[in-house]
Amino acid sequence: MQSAVTISLVPQARGGPFVFWDDLAAGCEQAAAMGFDAVEVFPPSAEAVDARELRRLLTQHHLKLAAMGTGAGWLVHKLRLTDPDPAIRRRAHDFIAGIVDLAGSFNAPAIVGSMQGRFEGEVSKEQALKWLAENLEQLGPRAHAHGVPLLYEPLNRYETNLFNRVPDALAFLKPLRTQNIRLLCDLFHMNIEEADIAESLRLAGDKVGHIHFADTNRQAIGLGHLHVPPIVAALREIQFEGFISAEILPMPDSIAAAKQTIASFRKFCGNQP
Repeated sequence: MQSAVTISLVPQARGGPFVFWDDLAAGCEQAAAMGFDAVEVFPPSAEAVDARELRRLLTQHHLKLAAMGTGAGWLVHKLRLTDPDPAIRRRAHDFIAGIVDLAGSFNAPAIVGSMQGRFEGEVSKEQALKWLAENLEQLGPRAHAHGVPLLYEPLNRYETNLFNRVPDALAFLKPLRTQNIRLLCDLFHMNIEEADIAESLRLAGDKVGHIHFADTNRQAIGLGHLHVPPIVAALREIQFEGFISAEILPMPDSIAAAKQTIASFRKFCGNQP
């Protein structure tokens, strides 16, 4: 298991659950200084990222790119894969595809979270899931062409009404032709929705592709009341070797949140004797 910390480059997301903000260079420098293995970047769009500069910073600081988020597509542009307007669905697909290609060029996966949307109004759940499946069937192979999975994130009930729990998301993904979708399991969302977080991780097994390391209050692990040891034991049991990434509120501030995260990662996820 490897550690990662989030860097948001989206001004409209300020105040959200990201450790570092606005300054990619400063975020990479601070992540490396604290001993993180990687950064997870939340960009405004694929076109807004200077790929050469990102590569230079990762090389300079001996960091990896853990993943790249697509949430700005919803937050900034109100694009979602389940929108009733076909033109918006197409734009949503293209927005994600651009980030799949950008992240893939760094051997990293893209995340489909808030852009999955929801069913409401004239859109039935059946229709929304059909559109979601159609898009994943195209985006999964696109990620595979880069040698990486596509990450799909179940969110809590206040953020989507599609899939909130790991077992339901697994059942949805199983019949898809593409088998290149992995789950992003966010401990904050799981604390709200799962009856047993550790058991859900065991159920997902090798379908777990990425972990968001967040406590019950969406602060750094150790600042809430999440019981972490059984969760890490389950990750070891399924032989998870991916990134444990802090998508958390920068409280009391970014530096303190990052320090608390890396200390908790080393405490709970460090190499066993």
